[in-house]
Amino acid sequence: MIKSEVLASAHAILDEAILYHNGEPVGVAAALDTSGALANYEECFVRDFVPCALVFLMDGKADIVRNFLKLIVELKSQQSVMAGHDRALGLMPASFKVPKAGKEGKPTADFGDRAIGRVAPVDSAMWWMILLRAYVINTGDLALAQTPEFQESIRHILELYMKESFETSPSMLVPDASFMIDRRMGVYGHPLEIQALFYATLRTAQELLLPTPENERLLDNSRKRLKTLVSYVRVYYWLDMQRLNEIHRFRSEEFGEDAVNVLNIYPETIPDWLDGWLPANAGYMVGNLGVGRIDFRFFAFGNLLSILFGLAADNQAEQIMNLFEERWEDLVGTMPVKICFPAVAGDKWAYTTGSDPKNAPWSYHNGGNWPCLLWAFTGAAIHTGHHELAKKVLETASEKLMEDNWPEYYDGRRGRLIGRRANLKQTWSAAAVIVSHRLQEDPGALPVFESINF
Repeated sequence: MIKSEVLASAHAILDEAILYHNGEPVGVAAALDTSGALANYEECFVRDFVPCALVFLMDGKADIVRNFLKLIVELKSQQSVMAGHDRALGLMPASFKVPKAGKEGKPTADFGDRAIGRVAPVDSAMWWMILLRAYVINTGDLALAQTPEFQESIRHILELYMKESFETSPSMLVPDASFMIDRRMGVYGHPLEIQALFYATLRTAQELLLPTPENERLLDNSRKRLKTLVSYVRVYYWLDMQRLNEIHRFRSEEFGEDAVNVLNIYPETIPDWLDGWLPANAGYMVGNLGVGRIDFRFFAFGNLLSILFGLAADNQAEQIMNLFEERWEDLVGTMPVKICFPAVAGDKWAYTTGSDPKNAPWSYHNGGNWPCLLWAFTGAAIHTGHHELAKKVLETASEKLMEDNWPEYYDGRRGRLIGRRANLKQTWSAAAVIVSHRLQEDPGALPVFESINF
């Protein structure tokens, strides 16, 4: 049972972090750390706001979520010409900042122009769509989604993300640093997290985009893409002992329609750590997949979202949670949840991350532990009937998080060290604990969470 003072501390973080524009709440600052936090942590990040928004919806404070959704649509007009070309209309900002109290001005958005590496945020528009659906289902305010501005935004997102590219895969191609893992980590290509978000976005569009003659072509194409995407991910991204044995015995250089090894994966790419680590009753979605390439690393957020959104089949969802249970020390440790396992080190770290000191082995996105993933883990555990894991994960984290002043992430193989560069008073760390608690203790809160289940 989580202590009341932990919840009170978490709520205090959220309340203090609320950002206002023209007297209305429009979002939350990423962190309240005044001891040297990066300047952009004063901004509201679209991705970070989602668990905070779930808290506000649970607390009956839907006005801040509505204002956030509307402001993001308004900020689309701020897209600038970058590197000599126009930005796509469907792109939404990674973050925005509002003028400080007493100062005049308008909110300003970052579409990747100020980001490290100047990479555009592919996932922001997807999170906006998913949050819009959660808001509509839990408030009944369908009229908001049907306004011309929102309909146009949904249409632009579909047009952007369903564009034809020079490949045959139904999965979505993105560069490194275009989603939660926002620095170079060797995840360019078709990372699992993007595929889960893409799937949820396509499903959301089927519900919220009005079936007008103008939209019917988009809706029809998205239905076809959904069908191929789910079957492709469930087959080719899935890894259990049976599939591992198949890959181990793959023949390469196959040609024609009868090829089994359709992506020409070489058995020699199977990493040594995997043999003996994968339990017989477990499995997971691999982190990335492309021609001649499987990234066998376990990326927690992509797997958890695959369960929550229904991209993983029921038996696959069960085996993913079995993997967490069987490999608890590796994937959870003392501070849930490890974002990626295992960490890359040595020469592989150098060429995978570009020798990024922030992504040193077992730190940040290279094997660090992220409390913000608690809400997704708890939801996935409850969804699959693993209530004991949901309880265990919250008990493992909650009191230490409060004592450590709500860090952004933890370092080390078991997550025992506060992140070397972690900001404190991180809002989505606090929000994740509140959502996790409410999902377990308050049956009335469950519909809010289930609204992002398809």
